[in-house]
Amino acid sequence: MATTQPPPTSFARLSYPAPGVLLVTYSRPEKLNCTGGADVLELTKIFRWFDEEPSLIVAIITGAGKKAFSTGADLKEWQSKVSGSAKPGAGPGDVPGAVPLSNRAGKKPIIAAVNGLALGGGCETVINCDLVVAADTATFGLVEVKRGVAPYAGALPRLIRTVGLQRASEMALTGQYYTAQQMKDWGVVNKIVPQEDVVKEAVEYAKLIAESSPDSIICTRAGLRQGWETASAVEATGITGKTEWAELQKGENILEGLKAFKERRKPNWRPSKL
Repeated sequence: MATTQPPPTSFARLSYPAPGVLLVTYSRPEKLNCTGGADVLELTKIFRWFDEEPSLIVAIITGAGKKAFSTGADLKEWQSKVSGSAKPGAGPGDVPGAVPLSNRAGKKPIIAAVNGLALGGGCETVINCDLVVAADTATFGLVEVKRGVAPYAGALPRLIRTVGLQRASEMALTGQYYTAQQMKDWGVVNKIVPQEDVVKEAVEYAKLIAESSPDSIICTRAGLRQGWETASAVEATGITGKTEWAELQKGENILEGLKAFKERRKPNWRPSKL
């Protein structure tokens, strides 16, 4: 359990399936777990809290029901905003203070447990997650071009870095659907399991991560993300070295980890202060 109170939620259900692990379940199955502007803001607050909650190390996101992980933006809300707005094109993600998960930086890792349809913004979110477990029945697609909009919420540059220009262009410009196996072949998905096991498998990944030093997890993820976001490996390493790595060396967990190795015992990690 968390040591601080999470933000109030209506769209998402929060649970704690293992020590250090937060499970966030999108809970609008009747609408295929689509997200309106208020939902994006709610999720923004949840994951800011998650990053600062000392007892939590890794999060999992999944969708309620068997049909959908998330089909992205609530298009009916979007249509009403566009038709009544002085600024055409304003979407449900354009809420002050809201940062969609598809464009989240954050400091702690998120695992996507994709139980069904991951379309539009739902697919964009998956692309920005640190690990992805997919049901064998899952379907992926950047379908925005078929709805007159565009996948503008962070996926395009990230997808190119993961799958390359030509594959990213195929996904984004055609709006086609893709299977879990295709996404695994392209490097978007880590593992495919039966639908009934998708959250369970994500929890197993999360437990493996949560066993390690929380300082080390934050620092390591920061190094990976810098390598993903910056052009030079040397520059990316230098940025992390001056920030997370420098702070890690000042903390209690590096001392505990090295001492535990010397004494041949399991480390007793402390909550991260990074």
